[in-house]
Amino acid sequence: MLNLQAIRQAVEAEPATSAWNKGVKLYALELLDNAEETARYEGRQPQDRAELGAWLLYGASDWAEYSQGGCSLIYNSDIAERLCPPSQLKRLHGGARRPNSAEDWLDVQARALSQAARLIRRHATVQCREASA
Repeated sequence: MLNLQAIRQAVEAEPATSAWNKGVKLYALELLDNAEETARYEGRQPQDRAELGAWLLYGASDWAEYSQGGCSLIYNSDIAERLCPPSQLKRLHGGARRPNSAEDWLDVQARALSQAARLIRRHATVQCREASA
């Protein structure tokens, strides 16, 4: 059984210096908030990484659906502010312009959410290894 509080502490201790990494870390903490809400509803902690992954998705099939479905930030400006350094934010007019030619802001958010989930699962894996040692 996983301990969400221990995972949260490990994520909080994770260094984040770039705007992107700070944003990913913030998404990870928000995903953990949702997982903790599910744990309270279920009356237990997640059994394993697979169940934790399902709890993080909060009913969505993938991170694109999670992002497009409004489970996280919905305004381009909010996503841009979370993930961009000031110079890029200025260049993209606070999120009014597309982040790149291949993605819109919800796609960028989905990518960041995927990285946030990976960060959480990495700490869950460490916790599992420590528990079995």
